[in-house]
Amino acid sequence: MTIDIDAPGDEQLEIVRGLRGVVHAFYLDADILNQVKEEEAKVRAMGNIDVDNEGFNQALDRECVICIVKDPRFRPPPEPTVILLSGNGEVIGEEVFPFTAQKYADKQDVVWLSDGFILFPTVKADGGETFIMPPVSFPELNPSNGCRDVISCSPAPTCDLMIRKYYGMEDNPKLASVLVAFNRLKPGESAPDLDESIAAIKAKEAAVLDKIN
Repeated sequence: MTIDIDAPGDEQLEIVRGLRGVVHAFYLDADILNQVKEEEAKVRAMGNIDVDNEGFNQALDRECVICIVKDPRFRPPPEPTVILLSGNGEVIGEEVFPFTAQKYADKQDVVWLSDGFILFPTVKADGGETFIMPPVSFPELNPSNGCRDVISCSPAPTCDLMIRKYYGMEDNPKLASVLVAFNRLKPGESAPDLDESIAAIKAKEAAVLDKIN
Protein backbone atom coordinates (compact mmCIF):
# COMPACT_ATOMS: atom_id res chain seq x y z
CA MET A 1 0.00 0.00 0.00
CA THR A 2 1.10 3.57 -0.64
CA ILE A 3 0.34 6.05 2.12
CA ASP A 4 2.12 9.33 2.70
CA ILE A 5 2.68 9.04 6.43
CA ASP A 6 4.19 12.51 6.51
CA ALA A 7 1.28 14.30 4.80
CA PRO A 8 0.06 17.43 6.66
CA GLY A 9 -2.29 16.52 9.50
CA ASP A 10 -4.66 18.05 12.01
CA GLU A 11 -3.70 20.05 15.10
CA GLN A 12 -3.16 17.02 17.33
CA LEU A 13 -0.97 15.22 14.81
CA GLU A 14 1.18 18.29 14.22
CA ILE A 15 1.65 18.79 17.98
CA VAL A 16 3.00 15.23 18.22
CA ARG A 17 5.21 15.67 15.16
CA GLY A 18 6.80 18.72 16.76
CA LEU A 19 8.15 16.76 19.74
CA ARG A 20 11.87 16.06 20.00
CA GLY A 21 12.83 12.64 18.67
CA VAL A 22 9.71 12.06 16.57
CA VAL A 23 10.74 10.71 13.17
CA HIS A 24 7.22 9.98 11.88
CA ALA A 25 3.71 10.35 13.32
CA PHE A 26 0.51 9.23 11.62
CA TYR A 27 -2.95 7.87 12.38
CA LEU A 28 -3.42 4.10 12.31
CA ASP A 29 -6.28 2.69 10.26
CA ALA A 30 -8.70 -0.01 11.39
CA ASP A 31 -7.02 -2.75 9.33
CA ILE A 32 -3.61 -2.52 11.01
CA LEU A 33 -5.20 -2.03 14.44
CA ASN A 34 -7.03 -5.34 14.01
CA GLN A 35 -3.81 -7.07 12.93
CA VAL A 36 -1.96 -5.71 15.95
CA LYS A 37 -4.81 -6.80 18.25
CA GLU A 38 -4.44 -10.40 17.02
CA GLU A 39 -0.67 -10.34 17.46
CA GLU A 40 -0.81 -8.79 20.95
CA ALA A 41 -3.04 -11.68 22.10
CA LYS A 42 -0.19 -14.12 21.36
CA VAL A 43 2.50 -12.38 23.41
CA ARG A 44 3.99 -14.21 26.42
CA ALA A 45 6.85 -13.26 28.75
CA MET A 46 9.73 -15.44 29.97
CA GLY A 47 8.48 -18.31 32.10
CA ASN A 48 5.27 -18.26 30.07
CA ILE A 49 3.82 -15.52 32.28
CA ASP A 50 0.80 -13.86 30.74
CA VAL A 51 1.29 -10.42 29.22
CA ASP A 52 -1.67 -8.06 29.08
CA ASN A 53 -1.13 -4.96 26.95
CA GLU A 54 -3.84 -3.08 28.80
CA GLY A 55 -2.75 0.21 27.27
CA PHE A 56 -3.27 -1.05 23.74
CA ASN A 57 -6.62 -2.62 24.61
CA GLN A 58 -7.78 0.72 25.95
CA ALA A 59 -6.42 2.51 22.89
CA LEU A 60 -8.82 0.46 20.75
CA ASP A 61 -11.72 2.13 22.60
CA ARG A 62 -10.57 5.63 21.58
CA GLU A 63 -11.61 7.51 18.43
CA CYS A 64 -8.06 8.24 17.30
CA VAL A 65 -4.78 6.32 17.53
CA ILE A 66 -1.55 8.01 16.47
CA CYS A 67 1.59 5.95 15.89
CA ILE A 68 4.84 7.71 16.78
CA VAL A 69 8.03 6.30 15.30
CA LYS A 70 10.73 7.72 17.55
CA ASP A 71 14.48 7.79 17.94
CA PRO A 72 16.47 7.81 21.24
CA ARG A 73 16.05 11.58 21.66
CA PHE A 74 12.35 11.15 22.50
CA ARG A 75 11.52 11.82 26.15
CA PRO A 76 11.10 8.87 28.55
CA PRO A 77 7.55 7.87 29.53
CA PRO A 78 6.10 9.68 32.57
CA GLU A 79 5.14 6.37 34.26
CA PRO A 80 6.26 2.71 34.10
CA THR A 81 5.40 0.94 30.86
CA VAL A 82 5.63 -2.52 32.46
CA ILE A 83 4.16 -3.60 35.82
CA LEU A 84 4.07 -7.08 37.39
CA LEU A 85 0.78 -7.72 39.17
CA SER A 86 -0.26 -10.52 41.50
CA GLY A 87 -3.43 -12.47 40.84
CA ASN A 88 -5.38 -10.15 43.15
CA GLY A 89 -4.12 -7.01 41.43
CA GLU A 90 -1.34 -5.92 43.80
CA VAL A 91 1.86 -4.45 42.36
CA ILE A 92 4.73 -6.94 42.73
CA GLY A 93 7.23 -5.07 40.59
CA GLU A 94 7.59 -2.30 38.04
CA GLU A 95 9.86 -0.69 35.50
CA VAL A 96 12.07 2.15 36.74
CA PHE A 97 13.96 4.88 34.91
CA PRO A 98 16.99 6.96 35.88
CA PHE A 99 14.68 9.79 36.91
CA THR A 100 12.50 7.53 39.11
CA ALA A 101 15.19 5.22 40.55
CA GLN A 102 16.16 7.74 43.22
CA LYS A 103 12.93 7.30 45.19
CA TYR A 104 13.83 3.62 45.73
CA ALA A 105 17.57 4.10 46.35
CA ASP A 106 17.35 3.95 50.17
CA LYS A 107 14.47 1.48 50.45
CA GLN A 108 15.26 -1.80 52.17
CA ASP A 109 12.16 -3.68 50.99
CA VAL A 110 13.04 -3.47 47.31
CA VAL A 111 14.85 -6.02 45.13
CA TRP A 112 16.58 -4.74 42.00
CA LEU A 113 15.97 -7.38 39.33
CA SER A 114 17.94 -5.20 36.89
CA ASP A 115 18.81 -1.53 36.48
CA GLY A 116 15.39 -1.05 34.95
CA PHE A 117 13.05 -3.24 37.02
CA ILE A 118 12.38 -3.62 40.75
CA LEU A 119 10.43 -6.11 42.85
CA PHE A 120 8.55 -5.47 46.10
CA PRO A 121 9.11 -8.65 48.18
CA THR A 122 6.55 -7.56 50.79
CA VAL A 123 3.87 -8.25 48.15
CA LYS A 124 3.37 -12.00 47.97
CA ALA A 125 3.17 -13.77 44.62
CA ASP A 126 0.24 -16.15 44.34
CA GLY A 127 0.92 -17.99 41.09
CA GLY A 128 -1.43 -15.80 39.07
CA GLU A 129 1.11 -13.15 38.10
CA THR A 130 0.69 -11.11 34.94
CA PHE A 131 2.93 -8.58 33.26
CA ILE A 132 0.79 -5.56 32.53
CA MET A 133 1.69 -2.95 29.94
CA PRO A 134 -0.52 -0.21 31.35
CA PRO A 135 -1.83 2.95 29.76
CA VAL A 136 0.65 5.78 30.26
CA SER A 137 -0.08 9.49 30.32
CA PHE A 138 0.82 11.70 27.36
CA PRO A 139 0.63 15.27 28.67
CA GLU A 140 1.32 16.96 25.35
CA LEU A 141 -2.25 16.14 24.26
CA ASN A 142 -4.88 17.39 26.70
CA PRO A 143 -8.18 19.30 26.89
CA SER A 144 -6.44 22.57 25.96
CA ASN A 145 -5.84 21.21 22.45
CA GLY A 146 -9.13 19.36 22.04
CA CYS A 147 -8.33 15.96 23.54
CA ARG A 148 -9.77 13.85 26.34
CA ASP A 149 -9.16 10.30 27.63
CA VAL A 150 -5.56 10.54 26.43
CA ILE A 151 -3.33 7.50 26.91
CA SER A 152 -0.16 6.16 25.36
CA CYS A 153 1.20 2.63 25.17
CA SER A 154 4.01 0.57 23.71
CA PRO A 155 3.21 -2.15 21.18
CA ALA A 156 4.99 -5.49 21.48
CA PRO A 157 8.21 -5.67 19.38
CA THR A 158 6.52 -7.91 16.80
CA CYS A 159 3.67 -5.41 16.52
CA ASP A 160 6.10 -2.51 16.19
CA LEU A 161 7.67 -4.28 13.21
CA MET A 162 4.23 -5.16 11.81
CA ILE A 163 3.13 -1.51 11.84
CA ARG A 164 6.26 -0.22 10.14
CA LYS A 165 6.12 -2.94 7.49
CA TYR A 166 2.42 -2.20 6.84
CA TYR A 167 3.24 1.44 6.11
CA GLY A 168 6.27 0.65 3.96
CA MET A 169 9.03 1.61 6.42
CA GLU A 170 12.27 -0.30 6.66
CA ASP A 171 13.21 -2.08 9.86
CA ASN A 172 15.58 0.21 11.76
CA PRO A 173 16.63 -1.13 15.20
CA LYS A 174 17.41 2.43 16.36
CA LEU A 175 13.73 3.36 16.10
CA ALA A 176 10.72 2.26 18.16
CA SER A 177 6.99 2.94 18.19
CA VAL A 178 4.66 4.49 20.74
CA LEU A 179 0.90 4.69 20.29
CA VAL A 180 -1.11 7.68 21.52
CA ALA A 181 -4.90 7.35 21.68
CA PHE A 182 -7.55 9.92 22.51
CA ASN A 183 -11.13 11.04 22.05
CA ARG A 184 -11.94 14.46 20.67
CA LEU A 185 -13.62 16.99 22.91
CA LYS A 186 -17.00 18.15 21.70
CA PRO A 187 -17.82 21.89 21.71
CA GLY A 188 -18.43 23.04 25.26
CA GLU A 189 -17.23 19.74 26.76
CA SER A 190 -14.59 19.58 29.51
CA ALA A 191 -12.43 16.78 30.83
CA PRO A 192 -9.71 16.13 33.45
CA ASP A 193 -6.11 16.23 32.26
CA LEU A 194 -5.37 12.71 33.56
CA ASP A 195 -7.27 9.63 32.38
CA GLU A 196 -9.03 7.71 35.18
CA SER A 197 -7.22 4.43 34.44
CA ILE A 198 -3.82 6.11 34.76
CA ALA A 199 -4.85 7.79 38.00
CA ALA A 200 -5.82 4.35 39.39
CA ILE A 201 -2.38 2.92 38.53
CA LYS A 202 -0.66 5.84 40.21
CA ALA A 203 -2.75 5.20 43.32
CA LYS A 204 -1.64 1.52 43.41
CA GLU A 205 2.01 2.53 43.16
CA ALA A 206 1.56 5.09 45.94
CA ALA A 207 0.04 2.40 48.17
CA VAL A 208 3.10 0.18 47.67
CA LEU A 209 5.45 3.07 48.47
CA ASP A 210 3.53 3.71 51.69
CA LYS A 211 4.15 0.10 52.74
CA ILE A 212 7.91 0.26 52.24
CA ASN A 213 8.48 3.71 53.72
